[in-house]
Amino acid sequence: MQPPSPARRASGVARRSRLLYGLLLALSTLGLCSCYPPYYYYYKFPQYNFAGRPEPPSMLAQRVMIGVSANGTSGSLQIVDAQRDLRNNIQNTIPEWSISGYSSGYPGTIMNYPAEMVGFVYSNSDGSLTKINYSTETSAGQVGTFQSGAGAIAIPSSFGHYYAAEEAAGLLEIFDNLTGQSYALNLPNVFKVMANTGDTVALAMVHNSNVLYRVFKLNQNEYPTQQAAIAATGSVDCEPSLDPVYCVVQVPGSYDQPTNVYFSLDGTTAYVLNCGPECGGTTASVTLLEQGPLNELVIPSSPVQPNPMVPNVPNPVLVPGGVTDAISDGTTLYLSGQQIQPDGLFEGFLSTMNQTTDTITGVYPISDGNHSKMLFADNNTLWVGSQLCATGERAKQGVNYNCLTMVNLSTLAACPHASYSLASPPAACPQIIPNVTPGSPTAIVPYPNQNNNLYYYGSLTGICWVQNFNKVYTAYGGQVHIFSTVDGSEMDNEFVVVQGTALDVAYMDALSDGAN
Repeated sequence: MQPPSPARRASGVARRSRLLYGLLLALSTLGLCSCYPPYYYYYKFPQYNFAGRPEPPSMLAQRVMIGVSANGTSGSLQIVDAQRDLRNNIQNTIPEWSISGYSSGYPGTIMNYPAEMVGFVYSNSDGSLTKINYSTETSAGQVGTFQSGAGAIAIPSSFGHYYAAEEAAGLLEIFDNLTGQSYALNLPNVFKVMANTGDTVALAMVHNSNVLYRVFKLNQNEYPTQQAAIAATGSVDCEPSLDPVYCVVQVPGSYDQPTNVYFSLDGTTAYVLNCGPECGGTTASVTLLEQGPLNELVIPSSPVQPNPMVPNVPNPVLVPGGVTDAISDGTTLYLSGQQIQPDGLFEGFLSTMNQTTDTITGVYPISDGNHSKMLFADNNTLWVGSQLCATGERAKQGVNYNCLTMVNLSTLAACPHASYSLASPPAACPQIIPNVTPGSPTAIVPYPNQNNNLYYYGSLTGICWVQNFNKVYTAYGGQVHIFSTVDGSEMDNEFVVVQGTALDVAYMDALSDGAN
């Protein structure tokens, strides 16, 4: 047998070298890969995350937080993967995520500030207001305790104050975070307080009244316990009584059961929503006020000064369709509310108001009920949510009476306003979601709640927009439901269903505070 030639020996050495090199490379790669847990490759953040946001413990980039109550006294804040619509991770090694350290019984209201990576959760069962750290997914502790069942909490994004309307106690409470002091102003029947984004204006409303109130702060150098000067303001109350700091006073203007306030995007105007007949009043309307005279540092010189009414406009603007909530895209103010019908029942309507001419330009039927949720979302859609929809005009007529409406703003101009049948609205008009027909054996809700009602989900108490993923999450009839912003169809909610009652939802990773 001839020995191999030098060329063959060299070729064999080269092959063995390549084999050895490949083996070493494979081993080294395996070693590097073993440094990372398996979920790293499913849940991986970019090197430079949006706005420098840190990776949360859950490793989820798109999170929806859900306020859940088990029995009214035991509650939690659950987190779901809103990109994949899952409560658990892909490997199913983590059954669920939640906010660590939170335990209040009825987390019914989430105030979401994704730009600041925090949220505040109010629990009706114990009156606690808890701060949530979105970066660590933990409770940062209670920042205050209000009377249980407080009707409204207002927190400007600067977090300079926390405001609460405590109706049963008749108190408008102010937490001043700059001084660490709290002040309880006497205002009987107060049920709502609203504050503008800049934390310069706080307005309060009381039940069964045509009066609007505002908060102002005394200049301690100018008014050091000068009771006569304070009395000249016409204030309802000033606290503390011996050395006043904050006062509440009536706002001059024309109102009819004011129930809500929308502050304009440019910071100039406050649109006061006058509920009118829906709240036992006479005429639904919007009163336009300049925000400047409402500033908390503006001290009234008399009970009728300063006058904040916007001049040279038809003020107030009448809204025949009713109004309890509003949202604006900068040019159009969308108003939702109810109008009483000849049979004595209420019917829901969406009204559009041109913010240049301050005139109503359209009125469109939507869900019945008390409207309190309005949200813009993908595909140029507007979503309107309400509560207690089963006793209105729609239920009487036997047509879809659910509490969520999807409005396609691209086609709304082609909708024939209020002149069409509720049973078969044209495609260009607002659509009640989900699309069901009461009594039909097939046109039923796709994912019934525990009560197994095939035609009605119940009240909508929470909604959020998962930006750029063509969907909205809702707390609808006590459970989580997801809807497509493309066509309003319901998406599979099998893997986001919570154990207990879903009360509210918030998209924790929105690009800005205005997205929720």
